[in-house]
Amino acid sequence: MNYFQQPVFYALLMCVAGFGIPVMAALNGSLGEKLHSPALATTILFMVGGVVSLANLFLSGGISKSPIQAPIPILFYMGGLCVIFYILSITWVAPKFGVGNAVSFVLLGQIISMVVIDHFGLLGALQHSVSTQRLTGLALMIVGIFLTVRRF
Repeated sequence: MNYFQQPVFYALLMCVAGFGIPVMAALNGSLGEKLHSPALATTILFMVGGVVSLANLFLSGGISKSPIQAPIPILFYMGGLCVIFYILSITWVAPKFGVGNAVSFVLLGQIISMVVIDHFGLLGALQHSVSTQRLTGLALMIVGIFLTVRRF
C-alpha cells in the first residue's frame, strides 16, 4: 500500500503546510518592519522561494518530457498574482493588525472561496455541491474564527 496516496497523508501534509502560513506571516512581517519595506521583504521571500522551487524542479525531474497537447489558458498562470497579493498584504498588515488576526481573516476568505470553487467546480477543481452539512460546518468555522480573534 502506498501511504503517500492516502487521504490521511494528504490531510496531514496540508495541516503541516498550514502551520507555515502564520510562521511565514510573522517572519516576513518582521523582516518588512526591520527593512522598512514590505515590498523588499516580499521580494526576498520570493527570491528564496524561487531558488528552492528551482532546486526541487531539477532534483525531482519535474520537467515534463512529453509535449503539451493543448494550449493552456493564461488564467491558469495567474495564481502567482494571488500569491504575491497575499504575501504583500500579510507582510504589510500582520505587524499592524497581529499575525493571529491577519491569518484568521485570511482563513475566513479561504473558507468562503473554497465553498464557491468546490460548489461550481471552478478553475478545474473537483466539484462538491454545497449541502446542509457543509454549510453548517462552514458556519461553525466562521464562528470559530470570530471567537478566536475577538478580545473579551
